Amino acid sequence: MSDQISNRIAEIIGPSVSAMGYDLVRATLTGTRQRTLQVMVERTDRAEMNVDDCANVSRAVSALLDVEDPITEDYNLEVSSPGIDRPLVRLDDYRRFSGFEAKIELQQLVDGRKRVRGTLQGVGDGDVVTIDSKGEGISVPYSDIKTAKLVLTDDLIEASLAGKL
Repeated sequence: MSDQISNRIAEIIGPSVSAMGYDLVRATLTGTRQRTLQVMVERTDRAEMNVDDCANVSRAVSALLDVEDPITEDYNLEVSSPGIDRPLVRLDDYRRFSGFEAKIELQQLVDGRKRVRGTLQGVGDGDVVTIDSKGEGISVPYSDIKTAKLVLTDDLIEASLAGKL
C-alpha cells in the first residue's frame, strides 16, 4: 500500500519539482504509527543542494499535497538531497555512476545470489545492468533490482569533491 501511495505522490509532485529545477530521486512513505514522507531531490544542474533548496521544495510539495491529499493520516515531511552514498533508483543512475562501487539487492536469485556488491559497468541492451564483482561480470535486468545504493569509497568522495557527480 505504501508503494502505491509513494508512486502516486511522485506523480503529483514530480512535474512541479522538475519545473523548479530539481530531479525527484524518490518519494517514500514509511512508518505505521508515525508516518514520514521522505522526498529526495537533487538539482538538475548537479550543483550542491543547500538548506534553501530543501525549504523551497518542501513548501511546494506541502502545497501540492494539501490540495491532492493522497495521505489520509498525519505524517512528517522530510525533504533532503540523496547524499554521496545515494540510492540508485532510476535506470539512468546506473549509467551516470558507472565506474563506482554499489550494493544491489535483487528481487530474486540471480546466479545463486540475492545481493551483489561490485563496480557498476553501466547499462546494456534491454535495460540490463552490469556489475563487476571481484572480476566476475554479472548482468541483471533492471526490473529485477529491489534496492541499490552507492558505496562510500575514496573514489566516490574524490569525484564528489571534484564536482564530477
